[in-house]
Amino acid sequence: MTLLGWTSGANAAIAGAVQRQPTNWTAILMFGAFVGITLWITGAAARRTRTVSDFYTGGGITGFQNGLAMAGDYCSAASFLGITSQIFNDGYDGLIYAIGFLVGWPIVLFLIAEKLRNLGRFTFADVASYRFLQGPVRSFSAISTLLVVSFYLIAQMVGAGQLVQLLFGLPYLYAIVVVGGLMMVYVLFGGMRATSWVQIIKAVMLLCGATFLVLGVMAHVGFSFEALFARAVAVKTKLALDSGLAPGDAAAKGRAIMGPGGFIKDPISALSFGFALMLGTAGLPHILMRFFTVPDAREARKSIMWATVWIGYFYALTFVLGFGAIVMISFNPDYVDAAGALRGGNNMAVMHLAHAIGGNLFLGFISAVAFATILAVVAGLTLSAASAISHDVYASVIRKGDADPGKELRVSRITTILLGIAAIILGIVFEKQNVAFMVSLAFALAASGNFPVLVMSLLWKGCTTKGAAWGGAIGLLAAFGLTLVSPVIWVAVFGFERAIFPYSSPALFSVPAGFLAIWLISTLDRSPRAAIDRAGYPNQRLRSETGIGVHESVSH
Repeated sequence: MTLLGWTSGANAAIAGAVQRQPTNWTAILMFGAFVGITLWITGAAARRTRTVSDFYTGGGITGFQNGLAMAGDYCSAASFLGITSQIFNDGYDGLIYAIGFLVGWPIVLFLIAEKLRNLGRFTFADVASYRFLQGPVRSFSAISTLLVVSFYLIAQMVGAGQLVQLLFGLPYLYAIVVVGGLMMVYVLFGGMRATSWVQIIKAVMLLCGATFLVLGVMAHVGFSFEALFARAVAVKTKLALDSGLAPGDAAAKGRAIMGPGGFIKDPISALSFGFALMLGTAGLPHILMRFFTVPDAREARKSIMWATVWIGYFYALTFVLGFGAIVMISFNPDYVDAAGALRGGNNMAVMHLAHAIGGNLFLGFISAVAFATILAVVAGLTLSAASAISHDVYASVIRKGDADPGKELRVSRITTILLGIAAIILGIVFEKQNVAFMVSLAFALAASGNFPVLVMSLLWKGCTTKGAAWGGAIGLLAAFGLTLVSPVIWVAVFGFERAIFPYSSPALFSVPAGFLAIWLISTLDRSPRAAIDRAGYPNQRLRSETGIGVHESVSH
């Protein structure tokens, strides 16, 4: 699956094909301008970041701004590079990613957005543990957050190194250190305020760049979608003829790009993978954390609505870009080799399309956007992981809610430094490894652990501390274990002939396992604490639905 590694930034599968290219000074200058602007914003944010709340939430931004920041956090290089290349290779079937990523947002909007904002302060663990014993549930939430973030972070760092090595002509090690260092600066000094504005700027750059590309594609085909798709089918048919297929078979292969089944042929794997993408979105800690940057539930709903608009618009653009790449670069020897493979790696379709439309200048801009994308997502990931350690573990579990705000902020910043160093080391260690499975695992973990705990704790009065903590852990372990024995790792990494678990994604099985475990353990729980947990549901529901007391501190 070409895209999986790009979901978090870039496809590590191209590691073996990456070679240093001539230094693209246009891209470096544009990226330098982006870094300069965001560092200035970080300095301004640092002067206004004085309290723990400022660091975690940025002091509050509007729903429109937060929607843009969410889009910037979510529309990674996966969407821009990976989905476009997947459609370039397989046509219509590549849309499984765009649809899966997008459909997760209405789930967030209607199920948890308003409740999250009304119940939480800084992290999703505030919500998951609202009426429960703090230690077990917050410990589970912190472990889950760190696992999800770790798999994301590794692929981000490897992707950053490969992108810079490929597009900027810089050594891999330099790229890793630059990304890790900038990420630490953004989070360490500016907190959520700086991270939010980095994501907003990056989202605007990405949306503008993709829009310009689509206009270039449509101008090339006379602004006719029918002509675009007809020419794409003709190109794929000619490629099939050139490969030696009979005319009838070549025509069938050309038409196949307009229908499903060319990419994921097994329906169970397709359902399971789509399940992970949809439900994983509602369990990603760095996305859920963004609900606490707005002042109230109304702005939280507005955030999701704007994020859905921008993300939906962007994914619609990727569909056009994929077919545009088929039409404009498939026969150009500057972009494909003699065998028809993309020069520079399997995910470079949109980069070549940018050059075909706008030359070196626009290629430099799109390159800078791709690298800025990784920086923005890495900053959001790091902030969510740091908050899990400082707020959930240190302040709530170790200090039992009685932590000195200054010390909590210090713990968060120390954690940020350690995470930055760890990210750099992991990026170097995994340079030559195929880390594609890590991103799919991150989505599956979020869908199997975080999502069931959030839904059951918010919507079911019978949920208990034991059910949430142990049930969530079972969902996590099921997702991890099934991925370990799936073809992605058992065959591709470990080298065994046949996988124990035959499907590429575990979500169709591990998500129900998480829900079932929470229900069963909570139902069987007859402890005194379980009675307290159940009795606390009416108060939780009142606050989650109305927001009464939302600005007051929560007493656990």
